[in-house]
Amino acid sequence: MSNNAHAERMITISEVERETGIAKETLRVWERRYEFPKPSRDANGERIYSVEQRVRLQLIKRLIDNGYRPGKIVNLSGDELAQLAARKTTTPPPNANDPLLAECMALLAGHRMHELRQTMVQAQLRLGLRSFVTELVAPLTTLVGDAWSAGRLAVFEEHLYAETLQGVMRAAIFAASQPNERDQASPRILLTTVPMERHGLGLLMAEALFALEGACCISLGVQTPLSEIVAAAKVHRADVVALSFSIGISSRAAIDNISQLKERLDGSAEVWIGGACAAQLIRQLGPDCVLDLEGIAGAVGRWRTSRVELAN
Repeated sequence: MSNNAHAERMITISEVERETGIAKETLRVWERRYEFPKPSRDANGERIYSVEQRVRLQLIKRLIDNGYRPGKIVNLSGDELAQLAARKTTTPPPNANDPLLAECMALLAGHRMHELRQTMVQAQLRLGLRSFVTELVAPLTTLVGDAWSAGRLAVFEEHLYAETLQGVMRAAIFAASQPNERDQASPRILLTTVPMERHGLGLLMAEALFALEGACCISLGVQTPLSEIVAAAKVHRADVVALSFSIGISSRAAIDNISQLKERLDGSAEVWIGGACAAQLIRQLGPDCVLDLEGIAGAVGRWRTSRVELAN
């Protein structure tokens, strides 16, 4: 796979603003002041950017949200930015040399999708759904994302991975659920992402772990308008709205969406969040509503305990 796998597609300044949370005017100022980003021009003379620049800008925004000054980091290379970002996380990086992870990555790179699906299904049956999610799916998804960012996987290959994984996960979640008790299960959790968040694999992993805790899960998929989230929460009598935010979403954009959603829900449902961006929001939102995969069981347990206390 060529390192220029991303070169086929250029994105507009509006797309860069939406996907990074960096305002257009800021991008233009950085272009003049720091000579980065370095956009090309389309046939109409409008700025267009490579995906590689978008990835760097996402890392820059993440670091700025963590306290770095733009002048200190804008001209760093992608590798240098990634190293700085890695210092800010407590989650250990996945072990690319793990035999099962390496096998799955090789099957994906070789476009052997049927074999990849079989390997995943067998791993899920052998490990159980919880360990399958935490020990294989989560680190494998990180490795696939890293390979895409580095140009070792093309967009279509990342999409093939996502589609294959979704098929395996949906079947496993269905098998783990208790259909006869579903309507009586609690809490009732509505899962989705906000309009600017198109990544849904984290949401799927969370749904699997919520299902294992006996929760009733209602998934809307990705990019649901806030008004529709509120309407769905009302119709389905949701106790919790669970949102996933990837690293591509800025902290400010996440907080804005969460604040608006809470205001519209008006206390009718709690809002829990997870994903790569979520760890940056603990200070603003508190640890009880910011979850990683390992914290899902505890969150469901706390919710049930609080309901028992209210009932008494």
